[in-house]
Amino acid sequence: MKDHATMVPHYQPSGEECALFEMAQENGLPLLLKGPTGCGKTRFVEHMAARLDKPLFTVACHDDLSAADLIGRYLLKGGETVWVDGPLTRAVRMGGICYLDEVIEARKDVTVVLHPLTDNRRTLMIDRTGEELVAPAGFMLVASYNPGYQNVLKRMKPSTRQRFLSLTFDFPKPDLEIGIVAYESGLDANRVAPLVRLGGHIRALSGMDLEEGVSTRLLVYAATLMNGGMSIPQAIEAAIIEPLSDDEDVQNALRDLVATVYG
Repeated sequence: MKDHATMVPHYQPSGEECALFEMAQENGLPLLLKGPTGCGKTRFVEHMAARLDKPLFTVACHDDLSAADLIGRYLLKGGETVWVDGPLTRAVRMGGICYLDEVIEARKDVTVVLHPLTDNRRTLMIDRTGEELVAPAGFMLVASYNPGYQNVLKRMKPSTRQRFLSLTFDFPKPDLEIGIVAYESGLDANRVAPLVRLGGHIRALSGMDLEEGVSTRLLVYAATLMNGGMSIPQAIEAAIIEPLSDDEDVQNALRDLVATVYG
């Protein structure tokens, strides 16, 4: 049997976020995570769920995600029509954690379902079956979104946002990020350092030529390729330059940055 510590996904805290998550879970309070793509929000939730030994139900929200996808629906199985719980319903029944990743991407009817779970009622109404579930003490609702992707059509309403505790994530500080990338990729920290420095330069461009800076995730990808024996230019091209932009001028500017950092 594996030791529990080896089963907990690696996460390097940058502040008091772990303590806040634990207190929110203990008190049945919903939590909203805000931050750019690839900065560690999902890994943080996975880490905390494993650390607290709670079942985790993760939903990647998208334009077509409806309340029925979360609650459940009747399906035909073996010639019979049976009710199948969705991930939110399973989390409530089991007293687990339901994590809605990029929640503002979901359809409007999802918000209606979440409101009773995020106030003193802590209930989930299943209209199709007439069942009303009261969330047990262990249940926790966690949602995340990227503030940089908000627009007029997709914006979290204040009435919804104020139902959650809120925690802002950002990319780790360089020393911390070097440790994270080295741990995840296996690449020596001395070789990771210039890669993280490159990431900092690229993030300084975001909002001008780039929609968003390079994520820690992409730095891990690049370091993983390097650790596997790929050359630095090839690894950075495949893991950073190509994923960040299709614009040739932007790609060339990124290559110039690489040349500046690596010489």
